[in-house]
Amino acid sequence: MTATADAEAAANELTPLADYLGSVLRRLRALPPLDLDLTQAYGNVLAEDVVAPHSYPAFDQAAVDGYAARWEDISGGSRGPGYVPAPSGIPGGRSIRLNVVGDLGAASWRPVRLTPGSCFSVAAGAPLPIGADVVVPVEWTDQGMAAVEIFRAPKRGYGVRRSGEELPAGTLLARAGTYVSPALVAVFAATGIGHVVVRPSPRVVIVATGDELVDVGRGSQPGQVVDTNSHALTAAAAEAGALAYRVGICDDDPEALRGLLEDQTLRADLIITTGGTGTGPGDMVRRILSRKEGGRAGPVAFTEVALYPGTALGFGTVGAEEVPVVCLPGEPGAALIGFEVLARPAIQLLAGAEPVFRPSVRAHLLETVSSPVGLREFRPAHVAERRGGGYTVQPLAGGPFTLSGLAEANGLLVLGERVTTAAAGSTVDVLLLDRRR
Repeated sequence: MTATADAEAAANELTPLADYLGSVLRRLRALPPLDLDLTQAYGNVLAEDVVAPHSYPAFDQAAVDGYAARWEDISGGSRGPGYVPAPSGIPGGRSIRLNVVGDLGAASWRPVRLTPGSCFSVAAGAPLPIGADVVVPVEWTDQGMAAVEIFRAPKRGYGVRRSGEELPAGTLLARAGTYVSPALVAVFAATGIGHVVVRPSPRVVIVATGDELVDVGRGSQPGQVVDTNSHALTAAAAEAGALAYRVGICDDDPEALRGLLEDQTLRADLIITTGGTGTGPGDMVRRILSRKEGGRAGPVAFTEVALYPGTALGFGTVGAEEVPVVCLPGEPGAALIGFEVLARPAIQLLAGAEPVFRPSVRAHLLETVSSPVGLREFRPAHVAERRGGGYTVQPLAGGPFTLSGLAEANGLLVLGERVTTAAAGSTVDVLLLDRRR
């Protein structure tokens, strides 16, 4: 049997990634809805549709600072008592003079009415006088106080915002599943909404395991490895919208690990562990959490998945509350890829977000790459928009295990199980990690 045939045979024994993800995500449910004050709703996902209880704007108002008037008066179509032709302020043109009968600010509340030939000085946001259908900007006038000379006549309706013009009462503002953005908070507030029903942000606890681990702030020594993962995964969970808590390092002590996980179920909607998912003598997480008790399978099932890097992943529940737990590999690159593939979709599902996966694009590959047979590879890459449309993707040096590549990447190049070589110029799938760069 050739080496390639051996590799293919081994890959055939692995669980396809799509099948594994489907089996895991089907076991999760969005968290129960919660009624939150509007100021606390940002970053959550709506649990129900939101309808405007009031119109926006709530009343007819001025959109600019200026003079609220009747368009007939400034267009020359009316010759009411206050109409006075004025000497032209523009060569070849003419101007109009109107009496200024009052001032209106945003806090004005008494209704007032325009009479022919008159106007009100108004501030942006002020209620419009009855009969006004235009606001002349200040800079188009001589800024008079008792009377104003208008040098330029705007179109009818200029500078005016009518009640309900943007959002009439009863408008569907957002559907269930919508992410609450700062702009959406503004829309809710403007239409009189003070509370919304949302899915709460999942509380995610991150635990790093291994006798070899030491905390950050020092360099690694023989027999010691700096705990990279719990810090990185806490940041990743927070970026995914979770309330992330880093517990820190747990030694490979069975009772300590069981006790720690049991304690964390009291404050967690999801627990993420890193390290110990393999089958070696030091892989304590797998040994403890998959151990059969009373003839029953352990609380966490560990699966060899057709994923590169990091084939060994664990999922199950712990504690009386059956809190979901995701077990990721200990190698930092594999842990971060495993988070993207498994833990992040789980967080999104708990939060009620749709879709649960990152957006992806088809991109023109700039460099030929090879990939392990039978494994779905996720490789750090830089994706860019092409001037004529579409995208290009440049694989980053070092492959999927390099932390520097992951730090620089704004996308993950995805190479399917059947792909052993992707030629430059071919079209490939890319997950978009961050479109801000």
